[in-house]
Amino acid sequence: MSLMQKKLDDLLQKRAEARLGGGQERIDAHHAKGRLTARERINQLLDEGSFEEFDMFKTHRCHNFGMQEKVFLGDGVVTGYGTVDGRLVYVYAQDFTVLGGSLSETLAEKICKVMDLAVKNGAPVIGLNDSGGARIQEGIEALAGYSDIFLRNVMASGVVPQISAIFGPCAGGAVYSPALTDFIVMVKNNSYMFLTGPKVVKSVTHEDVTVEELGGADMHASQSGVADYAAVDGMDALNYVKKLLSFLPQNNMENSPLVATDDTPDRWDEGLNFLIPDSPNEAYDMKEVIVRTVDNGDFFEVKEKFAPNIITGFGRYNGHSVGIVANQPMHLSGVLDINSSVKASRFVRFCDCFNIPVVTLVDVPGFLPGTNQEYNGVIRNGAKLLYAYAEATIPKVTVVTRKAYGGAYCVMSSKHLRGDINYAWPSAEIAVMGGKGAVEVLYSREAQSDDDPAAFLAEKEQEYSDTMANPYIAARRGYIDDIIEPARTRFRIIKALEMLKNKRETNPMKKHGNIPL
Repeated sequence: MSLMQKKLDDLLQKRAEARLGGGQERIDAHHAKGRLTARERINQLLDEGSFEEFDMFKTHRCHNFGMQEKVFLGDGVVTGYGTVDGRLVYVYAQDFTVLGGSLSETLAEKICKVMDLAVKNGAPVIGLNDSGGARIQEGIEALAGYSDIFLRNVMASGVVPQISAIFGPCAGGAVYSPALTDFIVMVKNNSYMFLTGPKVVKSVTHEDVTVEELGGADMHASQSGVADYAAVDGMDALNYVKKLLSFLPQNNMENSPLVATDDTPDRWDEGLNFLIPDSPNEAYDMKEVIVRTVDNGDFFEVKEKFAPNIITGFGRYNGHSVGIVANQPMHLSGVLDINSSVKASRFVRFCDCFNIPVVTLVDVPGFLPGTNQEYNGVIRNGAKLLYAYAEATIPKVTVVTRKAYGGAYCVMSSKHLRGDINYAWPSAEIAVMGGKGAVEVLYSREAQSDDDPAAFLAEKEQEYSDTMANPYIAARRGYIDDIIEPARTRFRIIKALEMLKNKRETNPMKKHGNIPL
């Protein structure tokens, strides 16, 4: 056997060793829990045969607490690049079979390398997280590694899309890297995120709480809003990531990919003409408007379970990606509150970062009143949504379907916040407030002196509604560009977006604004 052949055999042996991670026994134990390994997840995410790996032979340099006896090739994370639907992405997948996927100095170096390459080459970076946290034996080196990753998350923000998928534990400092990324997907009954675990919570606050209750996928998808989607299993999570990528550009200098469609731009939907109930207090499903107008009814929702009184997600109009923000009358009458304002403002800012136009569908009676909202800062949080729309320089098309009252009218991509094209259905009511509240403010004294106060107020309410609760006053001022037939909504949105495709708008020169965080 030649010397070169021996070297090649040695290389193949080391590659095989690296691919086993923590060893076959640990892999079998991982599979027994119904989980895929890091490499299996990468293979499921990327196009077949496209993965190119970095740092397969990298190992840690720690000699504390007997760590010199626990050395594994690759050191707990698999990193590299490949393609999803033929488009370049960078990826890292933490390997729980190697020391619980714990983060070491060298593991962090591997992650930082692919993040740096992603920014330099303008492609998304996807993190598949499955880690027990910082490697305790390394102390400050592990903490420094986390901080190096956090810095790169911040520097990459708004430059390339960043997506995190959580497949296992994610605790302590480990949660901050996903929190700094654009989207987070978790897996039900398998993944969790929290700063301090149930035992610490018990000792400090005396609360008895399970892992799922404290940081499970369902909790974060519905209550905290940390997660954008709670997947039923690992494959569902990976499929969600792949579909999400299909709506996004590679970086902040490009546009989203054009997807061919057989759904004609001039398609009418007569059903939309009869969607709005006669009673202003009766709910309807705003998702009907979305699904009936986007290409082939394909709507990809983000944060569906969190703050459901507002809808956020991606769709396409004539093959072009758009972000969609819509009040949902089916939940809290579509009112704006703290959670819905934060949810929508973050989504609008993401779209603005990556040149994705935003279509806003408005049916909002106002902001949610009450001490709970005021004490927790609805003013500050509502201002985030106002700020996001005003700051955004992407094409913005707005359709008022029914109510647009008070400050909530202003906030929801109104003409005054540089909305480009603002339409209204004939059913739109654009006013300071609803008729009942308005006449109680305007005519309360007169009503008290009237022989029939109820009839008097009812008459005034009808007068107010006839005068103010319509889109024509706003249209006369030019705040509404046109009043459109609901059935033609898809066509009018597409025409507006086509007209705006070369839009150029800039904000005043500054380091950055001071959004009311």
